[in-house]
Amino acid sequence: MLQVIPSEAAVGADIDGVDLAQPMTAEAFGTIHRAWMQHLVLRFRDQALTDNQLMAFSRNFGALDRNPRHAKTEHRQIDDSIDYVNVISNVVENGRAIGGLGHYEAKWHSDMSYNPLPPMASALYALEVPPAGGDTSFANMYTAYETLPEATRDRIAGLGCVHDSSLNSVGQLRVGFEAVVDPRKTPGAVHPLVRTHPVSGRPCLFLGRRRNAFIPGLELAESEELLDMLWAHATAPDHTWTQQWRVGDLVLWDNRAALHRRDDFDGAERRVMHRTQIVGDRPF
Repeated sequence: MLQVIPSEAAVGADIDGVDLAQPMTAEAFGTIHRAWMQHLVLRFRDQALTDNQLMAFSRNFGALDRNPRHAKTEHRQIDDSIDYVNVISNVVENGRAIGGLGHYEAKWHSDMSYNPLPPMASALYALEVPPAGGDTSFANMYTAYETLPEATRDRIAGLGCVHDSSLNSVGQLRVGFEAVVDPRKTPGAVHPLVRTHPVSGRPCLFLGRRRNAFIPGLELAESEELLDMLWAHATAPDHTWTQQWRVGDLVLWDNRAALHRRDDFDGAERRVMHRTQIVGDRPF
């Protein structure tokens, strides 16, 4: 039977007793969706999925987003039939990377928040994992907002932030962009620092990624000081949980109310993950 087993941290729960390769009943989806809204990050262990099954599971939550732009260091062809499955990998075959992000650390971020309509969710499925490293941590942006001092909540109400589109989460320059020197000229969408979750109606921090971020209307030094404080608070251990990957794990997270990051790992070890993303709406 399907079971929801919460983690002991501020975010995350295991879902047991479901085979994601099979069509999902309305009852099972209802249970899973309620757990997702409560815990923001769900882990499904011991799954065996094709790309089509991964896409089918993801489509229970909404339409799929297309793959993001790739970094200049990536050289790969994407079959149009699987344009919605993004390969996250350090593996190089015949001199070409089969996926993106390599073996480097990925800083705290929300996926593709540089777009006017960021994805509402991401699902990451593990095909190959290294013996150590490559763990993924998540941070709860509800609790991050709720535990801010009242004066800080008042200060950031109504403020927006530019979400940098020039770099990916491991700091690689994306195709077609130039390096940002002045954060006041950062390319990317402007979103509210505090967004309202469209399902729960609760406010949460929406920070995107720290590098090159800028708060319009503030002096650069003031923007930097405020963002540094918000990031340090939002990613404190009290708000986080870490996923240690096993082959067959699928982790689904709410991109609207959770940040995530990845540890680096030995580049000589193989790590292959397949990711889908689900279309979201404009933050408000």
